[in-house]
Amino acid sequence: MQHDDEPVFKRSKWGTNRYYYNPRNPVGLALIVITLLFGGTMMILMANRAGPFKPAPAPTPWNPPAYEYSRPSPSGSPTPWPPLPPSTSPPSR
Repeated sequence: MQHDDEPVFKRSKWGTNRYYYNPRNPVGLALIVITLLFGGTMMILMANRAGPFKPAPAPTPWNPPAYEYSRPSPSGSPTPWPPLPPSTSPPSR
């Protein structure tokens, strides 16, 4: 039989200052069930290495992009620099 006037936590009778959930109180019983479900779920996730216990993915190796340079096609557009004047002097030796 459950009693609503029971405290949620009871002092341990082992001579320590610890408290435990009181299963005679509905809130205490709910806390016991929630704690067991949470603990069991975490144990299953740890065993399967899932959820927050999933290992980080391995980093992919560095793969530089392919070198794709093509020479500009000759066109009739002027060059950005002025043309050189023709040389009239013979080359010196």
